[in-house]
Amino acid sequence: MRAEVRHQLKQDRFAVATAETVSWAVDHRKVLTILGIIAAIIVAGVLAGYYYLQEQNRAASLAMATAFRTYDAAIVPAGTPPQPGMTFFGSAQERAKAAQPLFQGVTQKYPHTHNAEIARYFVALTDLDMGNSAAAEKQLQDLSSAHNEDLASLAKFALANQYRNTGREDQAIQLYKQVAAHPTTSVSKAQAQLALAEAYSAKQPDEARKLYQQIQKDNPTSPAAEMAATRLEALK
Repeated sequence: MRAEVRHQLKQDRFAVATAETVSWAVDHRKVLTILGIIAAIIVAGVLAGYYYLQEQNRAASLAMATAFRTYDAAIVPAGTPPQPGMTFFGSAQERAKAAQPLFQGVTQKYPHTHNAEIARYFVALTDLDMGNSAAAEKQLQDLSSAHNEDLASLAKFALANQYRNTGREDQAIQLYKQVAAHPTTSVSKAQAQLALAEAYSAKQPDEARKLYQQIQKDNPTSPAAEMAATRLEALK
């Protein structure tokens, strides 16, 4: 077959294919228009969702900052005169009572933000400060299985402290061990080991001594090692 003929056939096939495509597009233009609108709506929805979450996170961060300022306020003796621009309270209970609604507001208004998870942790801490042990423990137990490992670690550590403070050393020891075995940026291995050794010290001083020595060995120049040395001396 001559080259010119082959070239002509290719052109004819291209023309036919193009014509068929154009014809299909014309016949289905309504469908294509609908698909285009749907795609535009999806893109707009994604962008709107992104900006909405960004705005939610920003607002939640501001609300958390206000709650933190309240929870971090100084505790002063009764009768201390007010100071311009300063917030302080007469007791930890009074401070917790003022801070808790602020943290609860974050969980209620911005439930899908990272700040809401952290706010739940501080709601539990304020419950502890106010003596609402059952509510605090329930909240901390729920948070101890949170997807956020740092938050879960904090919750376990706080719950272990609560167990130890209320005479449940065995439960506290188990939680301290879990945290020490899976350290996070929020609760280090040494921090969990120090608490574990402290829990051991009353009834199992030999175990406490071993842990303090291990902390010194693993963290020779750290504040944890200094604290371990001080507590080890107190055991003798």
